[in-house]
Amino acid sequence: MSDSVFQPEPLLPTPPPSAEETALVAGYLKAIGDRVREARARRGMTRKILARDSGVSERYLAQLETGRGNISILLLRQIARALDIPLETLVLEGPAPSVELSHTTEFLRRLRPDEIHRAHELLVQRFGGVDQDARRARIALIGLRGAGKSTLGALLAERLGVPFIELDRLIEQESGVALSVIFDLYGQSGFRRLERRCLEQVLDRHPRFVIATGGSLVSEDSTFERLLGACYTVWLRASPEDHMQRVIAQGDMRPMAENREAMSDLRRILAGREPLYAKADVAVQTSGHTTNESLEAVRKAIASPLGVPPTNGARGRALKGRVSKRR
Repeated sequence: MSDSVFQPEPLLPTPPPSAEETALVAGYLKAIGDRVREARARRGMTRKILARDSGVSERYLAQLETGRGNISILLLRQIARALDIPLETLVLEGPAPSVELSHTTEFLRRLRPDEIHRAHELLVQRFGGVDQDARRARIALIGLRGAGKSTLGALLAERLGVPFIELDRLIEQESGVALSVIFDLYGQSGFRRLERRCLEQVLDRHPRFVIATGGSLVSEDSTFERLLGACYTVWLRASPEDHMQRVIAQGDMRPMAENREAMSDLRRILAGREPLYAKADVAVQTSGHTTNESLEAVRKAIASPLGVPPTNGARGRALKGRVSKRR
């Protein structure tokens, strides 16, 4: 048999893309860059740290986040379109999803945001195996650094007569090194594994507690979902200015060190995480209130079984009574 049989057929000339196709391509690359930038902001990672952990140069990350990523992703998109399958099917890590899961996902995509929220609640109630009485005995405080989680958490635990646990300190005890060293040695992924392991230890060992979580825990979907299902969560809110001033008042000048855009970075991180923090059972505004006032607001919030959803920048401000809740 002639080897010529296996020679590829000559490629047909490709017409230049139309203005509409060019705009669609640019929009797609920008969407990818936006997702990367938003995910990085939610995790509180600088571009330099992401470059170090991913092995991708800062220059390329800058190009990616501004919508000028490598053309190879567009080729992959074309293949996915030709196969009539979602792009994520090609880039998914691990085994391919079952037919049932794929159909369920497609069904959920057609729902409105409020319907998706309700569907999630129904799934958790039906299959989550959540003991609501046990859940309300475990109080988790979430929020950005400087919200008052450590101060209010310790006071609340003393008032309730339960242990107070700082998850970051537990992670340091488990690893034997400081958080900064954990990131240097193991990167973001290594820290997230330790974080999840320590959270599971707390849930296994303590039926009742108050726990202060790290500000970026909410950006790790599986760990945050575990926290929401196992604990009654309280989002401690504060203005960006208060977050910054409280951290500096603790003697930590790192937020301002060699960073003229520290406040704008903080605002961006807070804006990126607000939709995640808003998944908490209740939100308590601490800005403009004394420690005792905020403590009393938290105490009343966890004692009440019903309420209204916590509000964020997209849906309005927290109630002036300091407390807002989700259904």
